Amino acid sequence: MSNEPKNANVVWHQATVTRKRRQQQNNHKSVILWFTGFSGAGKSTLAHSVEEMLHQRSCRTFVLDGDNIRHGLCGDLGFSHKDRTENIRRIAEVAKLMRDAGVITLTAFISPFRSDREKVREQFSHGEFLEIYCQCPLDVCEQRDVKGIYKKARAGEVKEFTGISSPYEAPVNPELIVNTAEDRLEHCTEQVIALLSQRGVFVGR
Repeated sequence: MSNEPKNANVVWHQATVTRKRRQQQNNHKSVILWFTGFSGAGKSTLAHSVEEMLHQRSCRTFVLDGDNIRHGLCGDLGFSHKDRTENIRRIAEVAKLMRDAGVITLTAFISPFRSDREKVREQFSHGEFLEIYCQCPLDVCEQRDVKGIYKKARAGEVKEFTGISSPYEAPVNPELIVNTAEDRLEHCTEQVIALLSQRGVFVGR
């Protein structure tokens, strides 16, 4: 995930409205909440629930959702190992822009490969990237199967599907583990908000 431009004539422009000034205006720091887990683990549901609570606290937020991103920015990518890695690389670049804009960014992606997530983490300073593992057994995710995609994967109609024909590498040391299989959505949401409070994201609130 190199940040070096291919053309030597491309130079980074320094803005006068800095990230620090945006954070001061927002009364909160900008961080990345990276939700990861199986399809059906509740990543998007939890991310939007957290965003709703943050919005009610007048925080500036945005959710980058896996399916939504593949409708546009990553619409040209498939689900091979190479394409999944490129998908995450692009999301990391968007997340960095959102960070600089002073926004609390919530990303909801399976992001199955540990190495890809670690490459993203390396692009942020300590405390800016908060990995949240939505822990939910595969069989529970299959029972939910809100998209009917597990059934298709089992039938061989969907190739390289995480948990069936492609691996998922769970985080080793995430900032937070939420049990989305057993805990209520409200409780999981409160856990994420508590993490943000502990990390000093809210300034003067």
